Amino acid sequence: MSDAAHTPATPVPTGLVTLEIEKLVAGGLGLARDADGVVLVRGALPGEQVTASLRDGRGVRQGITHEVLRASPDRVDATALPTADLAHASYAAQLIFKRGFVEEALTRIAKVRHTVQDTVPSPREWFYRNTAQYLVTPEGFAYRERRGTGPLVVGADPLVMPQIQAIMDKLDTERLAPATEIAFRASLLTGEVVAAVIGAGETRAFLRASDHLMEAGVVGVSLAQPAGKRFSAGVRLIAGESEIREQFGRVQVSVSATGFAQVNPEAAGLAYIRAAELAGKGEHAVDLYGGAGAIGRHLSPNFRKVTVLDSSPEALSRGRQDVALSGEKNVTYRSGDAARFSELGTDVIVVDPPRAGLEPEAREHIHASTADRLVYVSCDPATWARDIGDLTRRGWKLGAVIPHDFYPQTSHIEIVSVLER
Repeated sequence: MSDAAHTPATPVPTGLVTLEIEKLVAGGLGLARDADGVVLVRGALPGEQVTASLRDGRGVRQGITHEVLRASPDRVDATALPTADLAHASYAAQLIFKRGFVEEALTRIAKVRHTVQDTVPSPREWFYRNTAQYLVTPEGFAYRERRGTGPLVVGADPLVMPQIQAIMDKLDTERLAPATEIAFRASLLTGEVVAAVIGAGETRAFLRASDHLMEAGVVGVSLAQPAGKRFSAGVRLIAGESEIREQFGRVQVSVSATGFAQVNPEAAGLAYIRAAELAGKGEHAVDLYGGAGAIGRHLSPNFRKVTVLDSSPEALSRGRQDVALSGEKNVTYRSGDAARFSELGTDVIVVDPPRAGLEPEAREHIHASTADRLVYVSCDPATWARDIGDLTRRGWKLGAVIPHDFYPQTSHIEIVSVLER
C-alpha cells in the first residue's frame, strides 16, 4: 500500500482516528500518542500510520487497526487467528520485537540495565503446537470468544502440528455431543494423538464421541468435567491410552491431553539444554515448579542429586514413571509448594514458575537457601523482571539473559536467565 495512495489528509470515517505507531510493547500492541495521551493499538507495527477504532475502558486507551495507511517493511499477510497477534510481522521482525519486550521489562520494571541476547528462534515458525483446545460447535471447532467477538470457527489451524489437523479433518462435531470442548495433544516423536472431551455428564454419555475419536485415529480419549480452573474437576480415561511419549531436548517425557507440558517441544528442548548449561555442576540441584521434571532431568548428568518439587500429583506421577523407564537414579520427586521450599545443601536452584512468577515467600526461601546460583526460566517478562529486580537488590548478580521463542506468530516469549551470588 503506497504512501501516495493514502495521505494524512485522507478523510477518516466517523469513529476512527489516525495514529503514528512509535514502537511495539508487550502484548504485541503498537504504541501511539494523540492529543489525549497514549493509545495501544492491536494489529499495528512500528513506523506505520494506521486508522484505528478505539474502545473505552479503564487505564490506557486501546484500539484495533482498521486500515494501514503506511505499511512497515516488516508487515506480511496475517492469518485471522485470535491467538496469532504478531502474525502480521515477518518472523525475523518478531524475534527482534520479543527481545525488545524483555529489554523493556528489565529496564522499566527491574530497574536493571543489562545485555539481553538475541532471541533463539523456534525450529518451526508454523505447525509447532502439540496441543490445542477448541469449542465444539455445530459449525465446527472454534476458538473461544475474545474481545467481544463470537467464537471463530477453525477450518485449518496453521499453528498446530499436522497430526492434530489430520484428526480434526476426519471429525464431525455433531458426533462429539454432549462435549462442549475438546483438547488434543500430539507427539512429534511418535506421531500419536490423544484427546480429552470436556462436558458435563457420566462417562457413558460420551462413549459415542469416544468411538468417533478413536475411529479418526487418536490413541486415547479422556473425559474432563467443566471447571473454572482448567481440568481441576478431575479427568477419567474412557478408551485407549491417557499418555504418549514426547522428546524434549535430551529426555523423553510422558504427556497427556490434560496435563501441563510445553506446547513447542523442539523449542522447549533448546531452552532446557541451555538452562542445564547455565546450572553448571555440583552436588545437589533443586528444580522448583518442576512438573514432570523435564528440566530437572537435564540437570541429572551434572549433579549427584536432583530434587524436583511440584504441587501437581498428576505431573509428579508422570515424572516418576519417566525416570523409572529411563533409569535415572539420582532424580527424586517431592510434592510441595515452592513458597514453602526448604532444602539444605542446595548448590543450584532452577525455577520455571507459572505466569504469576515467584511468590514473595518463594523468593525469601531461595535467598535464604545455600544455593549460590539460580537459573530462572520464565514465560512472562513482567513478572520475571519484578523478581529479578527484587533478587538483584538482595545482592544477586544477573548473568546471561536469553529469550527463547516457544510461540511464533504470537507476542509471547520465554526467558532463560541465571543469577549468582
